[in-house]
Amino acid sequence: MVKLNRLDSAIDELFTYRKIGTDPAFSRFIPMVYDPIDFDWRNEFQPEFTELFNGLMLRGDEEVNRVFLAVFPIEEVLERFISESSPGDLLFMHHPIVMECGDPKGKFGRGFIPIPPHFIEQMKKKRLSVFTLHVPLDYSREISTSDAWAEALNATVIGELLRDEKGACGILCEVAPTSTEDLIHHSTEMFKIPYADVHGPFHKHITKIAIVAGCGDKVEAMIEAEKMGAEAYLTGEVHCHIDNEYGKKKYEQMKSYIGQTTMSLIGVSHSASEYLVHATQLKSWFEEQFQLPVTLLPQSKWWV
Repeated sequence: MVKLNRLDSAIDELFTYRKIGTDPAFSRFIPMVYDPIDFDWRNEFQPEFTELFNGLMLRGDEEVNRVFLAVFPIEEVLERFISESSPGDLLFMHHPIVMECGDPKGKFGRGFIPIPPHFIEQMKKKRLSVFTLHVPLDYSREISTSDAWAEALNATVIGELLRDEKGACGILCEVAPTSTEDLIHHSTEMFKIPYADVHGPFHKHITKIAIVAGCGDKVEAMIEAEKMGAEAYLTGEVHCHIDNEYGKKKYEQMKSYIGQTTMSLIGVSHSASEYLVHATQLKSWFEEQFQLPVTLLPQSKWWV
């Protein structure tokens, strides 16, 4: 067993989430999804979380026996966590709410969706903890969503993109000579997805790639990567398949860019691209640092 405060301190030491401050995305999206359903998130969630939108969202017992790792709090993840956990166990996720990004060969997604309140009630009743880490898990170059992907490809990080004053979400890497076809095959095998979302030209000789886990469907980031010499751009989402005005606008912007890019664009789904760091780097870190058992909670369907 490990004290919850010790876990929190170690996570903050590595990812500096308190220093980074308020999460720019979820400080907007959490009120956006909970206020319309009259859920009192400001009192239901931990006080510090309602300021930072990272960290301990729900606080259970002080003794942590097991850590569960997932990307999104989708229903199958929460059902497994609640049924397989003991009081004090901790669910560590990248996102505090669900994001349906859509399926390039299926239905469009609904965007951001709140955790159904009855799941929150069940986790509190069982005295379970929930910890989420969004941009700090993207920014870190030691353990991060994009760097885990580079590590799996045996790629060498040589630069950063999508940078702001607090960190960078994307990386530029050198790889052993490969091809678009090989990158697609490797991606579907590694992420256990039935297909990748592929656009742009195919190349037979690639030595420089950009990696942006999660929502990499940003034309400005792709232009930046192209200027840095990337021949392929690997990401969670190439196209935004969210069924609203925002999604349609993003889709049209990307459609226009795709017609002129020189890069191979390969999407593996938002959730799968961010799950890799949980299954590899984070799992090892929790096991080695705290000698805690870790349970992985993958999704049965990655394109959602």
